[in-house]
Amino acid sequence: MTNARDQVVATAAPPESAAPAVPWRAVSIVMVGMFMAILDSFIVVVAGPAIQEDLGASAGELQWVLAGYQLSYAVFMITGGRLADLYGRRLVFVLGTTLFTLSSVACAMAQSPGVLIVSRIIQGLGAALMVPQVFALITLTVPEKRRSRVFGTLGIVIGMATISGQLVGGLLIGADLFGSGWRSVFWVNVPIGLATVLAALKFVPESRATGARRLDVPGVLSLSAALLLLTYPLIQGREEGWPWWTWACFAASAVAFGVFIALERAVDRRGGDPLMKLSLFSQRSFSLGIVLVLAVYALLSSYYLALSVSMQDGLGKSALGAGLVYTPAAVTFFVFSMVAGRLVPKYGRRVLEVGSVVLAVGYLTTAVVLLSGPRLTPMLVIPTLMLQSVGGGLLITPLLNTVLTRIAPETVGMASGALSTAQQIGGALGVAVIGAVFFNAFHPAADGAVEAAGHAFAMASITTFVIASLASLLVFLLPKPAKAQD
Repeated sequence: MTNARDQVVATAAPPESAAPAVPWRAVSIVMVGMFMAILDSFIVVVAGPAIQEDLGASAGELQWVLAGYQLSYAVFMITGGRLADLYGRRLVFVLGTTLFTLSSVACAMAQSPGVLIVSRIIQGLGAALMVPQVFALITLTVPEKRRSRVFGTLGIVIGMATISGQLVGGLLIGADLFGSGWRSVFWVNVPIGLATVLAALKFVPESRATGARRLDVPGVLSLSAALLLLTYPLIQGREEGWPWWTWACFAASAVAFGVFIALERAVDRRGGDPLMKLSLFSQRSFSLGIVLVLAVYALLSSYYLALSVSMQDGLGKSALGAGLVYTPAAVTFFVFSMVAGRLVPKYGRRVLEVGSVVLAVGYLTTAVVLLSGPRLTPMLVIPTLMLQSVGGGLLITPLLNTVLTRIAPETVGMASGALSTAQQIGGALGVAVIGAVFFNAFHPAADGAVEAAGHAFAMASITTFVIASLASLLVFLLPKPAKAQD
């Protein structure tokens, strides 16, 4: 997270007078780290049924394999930015990438659901140390007039990492390299992580804030407690019949959020450096934007989990077969991501408005098709998945940059970190809520595997349609932007 006091204190890059306008080499290296971090939120989805069968995991434990990563990623994201301000952004990026790589090894070698969940939580911590440095490096080293273009490229990276997990995971599991099966989705991080660490040490400039900041430990602890108390009963409550303690956790979560808000206000009044400046929420662009990001990312990994389980446990597809079902949609998403990059500078928010409506219609169409009578087949849902990807490409790729361009310049660093945090919180909550809807409706033993999968996937599609409709409304409520800059 950057401000006017930031300065590059040591660098292996060329001096500014000799460097290109955009230091693409350094920017590309840290974007690889972001791609890995986001991809790992989604690549595990297609491996879910294989993990469940191999390790004997329950549906709740499978949800925790996804949500545990996203929660630790979310909770420590802003903390990762603060530590980088203190100790150096390259250093923290390298430490985060190293931790992410080592925990990927632990995930790949896990022999029980509990070990895998703990390893995923540690992997999320590594991601939280990596990702904030991407925004910091762009803000520090890219000239302001070229920054929107770089953020547009970052949007494509985020979008492709988000959407390609199904296909990449399916291909890796289908290849079954050295008999690794589902474990290959974690092993693949090891060579990429090592190469990224070495490249970062050589080519990424070091920087830190000259004014030391204290880490807001009470803020970290209270926010962590609030999120855990909210998410844990959402995931475990369905399996245990919603006992009294689930409702007690929800109430305690509300109290913990209240404590977090009070603590942040107190730190801000003392002139300290809170984990989150609540004054950001007075900017309509930010308050609407963060809810929008929460809603959009709540749709993604949870819906892909429902699709993967439907294809594998319902239709008997392999992981590769399930990934290939999504291939036409992934290609569609890539094409419309590129289209969005060309249209947004000219048409601005209108591109996101169209994308959000098409995305919602895509989810609704999937539900209508499945509930109208036909049995679930890949050919039945591939066209509706492609329709969703048309909307997703137009909405998801430019989303963060569109929100950030409406934020006051002096708070854009903290806002970007908060929006990235919202991505992961949204993903974790989506896995909890939409996962609960799907698994509550999925009864293959009673209804037959194909019928159960079709019904459960329809219920998941209806739920995502409701959330996507909320997202669409928020897009239309965003303030109109200033003229786009090159």
